[in-house]
Amino acid sequence: MVAIITGDIINSGNYPDSKWLGGLKEYLSTLGDSPEDWEIYRGDEFQLRIKRELALKAAIYIKALLKSIKGLDVRMGIGLGVETYSGMRVAESNGPAYHRSGRTFESLKEDKVNITIATGSGFYDDTLNLMLKLALDFMDDWSPVSAEIVALVLDNPDASQTAIAKQLNIQQSAVSQRQKRARLDLVHDLLGYYAKILKEI
Repeated sequence: MVAIITGDIINSGNYPDSKWLGGLKEYLSTLGDSPEDWEIYRGDEFQLRIKRELALKAAIYIKALLKSIKGLDVRMGIGLGVETYSGMRVAESNGPAYHRSGRTFESLKEDKVNITIATGSGFYDDTLNLMLKLALDFMDDWSPVSAEIVALVLDNPDASQTAIAKQLNIQQSAVSQRQKRARLDLVHDLLGYYAKILKEI
């Protein structure tokens, strides 16, 4: 069982690639090798194969990474399932996980949401996608500083607010305020619920 994330960058045409591409490539490189595990193609679209346990966290991290640049955002369709064929490139591989990711990605614009997930279980899909829709109500509104703090915490889950404050050269109280504004507690709750659901699927 794997997870496939298919995505594209919103508003990328308004920015030079140098503004966002390096950071995205750097992060994807921590998750696997290109082109077997991830690819960026047609300028601003990407596909990533990842362990299903890490899929939602990776998607939220990618969103935070891109939203830390004012005006940018991302759409992503996450598909969970079996990989029946593994090619030299992730774009050549196949299986239910790929089909689900592709279908959810294609429906994003029509559904007017920026992240959806397909697990193969109708009940859990309905539940998770409702939770995602509610979470996106605040995630889509992250300011660059809110997004930056989310990315930092997801990247360094054990770092204290004091350590993050030192890294950003701000007061610890400012870190606390930014985390509250970003609704980081709800992000953690969502990831915790996702982890529970995976045990049922």
